Amino acid sequence: MEFRSLQYFLMVAREENITKAANLLHLTQPTLSRSIMQLEEELGVKLFTRSNHNIILTEDGMLLKRRAQELVSLAEKTKQDFQRGDVQLTGEISIGSGEFRSTRYLSKMIASFREKHPLVRYQIYSGNSENIKERIERGILDFGLMMEPIDISKYEYISMPAKEKWGILVSELSELSQKETIQAADLQNEQLISARSEKMYPEIRKWFGEYYDQIEVIASGNLLYNEAILAQEQIGAVLGIELDCHYPGLKFVPLSPSVETPTVLTWKKNQILSSTTIAFIEHARAYIKSISGD
Repeated sequence: MEFRSLQYFLMVAREENITKAANLLHLTQPTLSRSIMQLEEELGVKLFTRSNHNIILTEDGMLLKRRAQELVSLAEKTKQDFQRGDVQLTGEISIGSGEFRSTRYLSKMIASFREKHPLVRYQIYSGNSENIKERIERGILDFGLMMEPIDISKYEYISMPAKEKWGILVSELSELSQKETIQAADLQNEQLISARSEKMYPEIRKWFGEYYDQIEVIASGNLLYNEAILAQEQIGAVLGIELDCHYPGLKFVPLSPSVETPTVLTWKKNQILSSTTIAFIEHARAYIKSISGD
């Protein structure tokens, strides 16, 4: 399978039209059609459903699209890593991050690194821990800012100086908003909106204790903004961490006993790192040490 064939395939998938894709690729339509047919023959599957006006991806085509995007992204990232000057560091650093207060420390870290290395560029990917770990494993991301625990057999890490405080984000019209803190029993009959649908974080399961099997999670998501909109409509209370954000009509109430989770900046163990990535790791360690007073 040629890399060029995957690039052609992605263009056709995006345009859903052979003629338009061929024009953008500066190819003749027969040449592009032949490339797609050869790719289908090589894989032994149909990638597109064809009609008179457009072509649509089949299920196999959608699977290949995801894989091809990852390969093209990885190839581009590898190319950028090698585009380094003799004096100034260049290239791109890609970082995945959840929504955390610790992200502010990451931003300050990047800002101070940019003062030394202004030619370095950054790609920030927003997602949950599972998405970020997957992309780190595939080499698409250099780093991930994630909550503990992490698998120390797979990842190196730097502990961030702040912990994330758990609580609920609830409508000011709710009786829960009048409380100073929230105990597990308070959420017995409440409808919850959570960042995870399949399981709770271990420390939250422990916090619920005997009430864990009695809670009702009616919705889940990976962006607090979307979850907050649901809470504003009084669909439920968002169970999550406190952020430096204000959502009109909502109030954050911390859990009691208090639950705080550390965050870490992680990267994959036993891999070859670019000089830019190595320099960023060294800078990150020095930065954290300088603000923690160690």
